[in-house]
Amino acid sequence: MKKKDKVILMDHGSGGYRSEQLIRGHILPALGNPLLDRLGDGAVFDLPVIDGHGTRLAFTTDSYVVDPIFFPGGSIGSLSVNGTVNDLAMCGAKPLYLSSAFIIEEGFPVSDLDLIISDMAKAAERANIKIVTGDTKVVAKGAADKIFITTSGIGVISGTPFCGQCMEPGDKIIISGTIADHGIAILATRANMELPASISSDTAPLCHLVEKMIKSRAEIRLLRDPTRGGLATILNEIAENAGTSIRVDEEAIPVRKEVSALCSLLGIDPLYVANEGKLVAVVAAKDAEKLVALMRNHEMGQNVSVIGEVSQPGLSKVIMKTRIGGERIIPMLTGEQLPRIC
Repeated sequence: MKKKDKVILMDHGSGGYRSEQLIRGHILPALGNPLLDRLGDGAVFDLPVIDGHGTRLAFTTDSYVVDPIFFPGGSIGSLSVNGTVNDLAMCGAKPLYLSSAFIIEEGFPVSDLDLIISDMAKAAERANIKIVTGDTKVVAKGAADKIFITTSGIGVISGTPFCGQCMEPGDKIIISGTIADHGIAILATRANMELPASISSDTAPLCHLVEKMIKSRAEIRLLRDPTRGGLATILNEIAENAGTSIRVDEEAIPVRKEVSALCSLLGIDPLYVANEGKLVAVVAAKDAEKLVALMRNHEMGQNVSVIGEVSQPGLSKVIMKTRIGGERIIPMLTGEQLPRIC
């Protein structure tokens, strides 16, 4: 009797443990190369030197299938631009150009498409980036869910590349603001819940904040944006890739009271909820205070907080000091917490 084939589950798109299994167990064995194997927010590479000049670029791509497509604070249009801009920024790149591809379900309202395109234009202007090429496909009704968008981006890197492998014990872990805003806004809208005005998606471009951080000359080891799988999953990825443990303080992690209340009501841990306008930075201890002060003076970093530090090498664990003074290990997301979040 033929063994039943394994199938793709929604968990495989969560950004957590099953996503990691899918990538490392199926994609990398066939497609892996030194650039892809880094599994960063984008690929960083040097163009061939021509006439004595070379250029270091960052290149990234992402697909957006969020449900609902309109939500407090944004839409699939603004999300698609901001998400790709932020992936480039996490590579230390200045975003320059985007491509955009639409897969549209037959019967989709043209008025909704116009709103999405308008949101994309506004987001691109805010990030100072141009959408220079794209593609549009229409599929039969039922073959897609309203609209899917894929964006790819190119940016240029002028400074010293980040080195996540260069982390040292004592390096500080910084989060640029409150967590879980995007995921809770999506979930509550999907469930037709009434939301206070203070709860909305945090989708926004981080490129201008990152530019200021780089210009400060602070010793930044690594930047990541905690999207799918949330803060907990990103911290686990950082710890695993660097081969070191990370210790964080629950009291230091900023969460809006309204978001925390909704998470408690719904039985969701905010550590695993997606964000679309926040970054995690690993920075040398000597520069942490200076960098926090700089970030706090920027609109995208007003709620910045030092949440922990790099600890001893070899464990590859994330350990959190709880509010009651105990400790617990924070694992990578192992199930499907919030589907279709971005």
